[in-house]
Amino acid sequence: MIFGAGLLNGASQKLEMVSMFHVGDTISYLDLAALIPGGSEALVYATLSGSIGMFVPFKSREDIAFFQHLEMHLRQEAPPICGRDHLSYRSSYIPVKAVIDGDLCEQFNSLDPVKRKAIADELEKGISEVSKQLEEMRTSTAF
Repeated sequence: MIFGAGLLNGASQKLEMVSMFHVGDTISYLDLAALIPGGSEALVYATLSGSIGMFVPFKSREDIAFFQHLEMHLRQEAPPICGRDHLSYRSSYIPVKAVIDGDLCEQFNSLDPVKRKAIADELEKGISEVSKQLEEMRTSTAF
């Protein structure tokens, strides 16, 4: 959400929804932090049930396009264990907007080699390139 002041007799205080994502629980802690020295800042949250997560900004439009396509392929190739559609869960209360699910993207390395190869071919990259890009995103922020 972005805070903005009203202009020309508009609402004096208003927020604009920039992104939306259902994390699965009530967020009880929210902070902007860099988890490693020199790393990019991320929005870190904790929930009532004890889950810890973070929202990490992408550095380039190429990364955004790559991870959007990876997420799209993984929604089809890696269905949830409980059978519920991934997109309907993340959009339980409000449709997902401008957020890519890193937990889903991380499942790429746990797929069988045939599915990994098929997804990598669709992305026009090798399996090692896809894994490397996932690792770079993970290590640039958190580990």
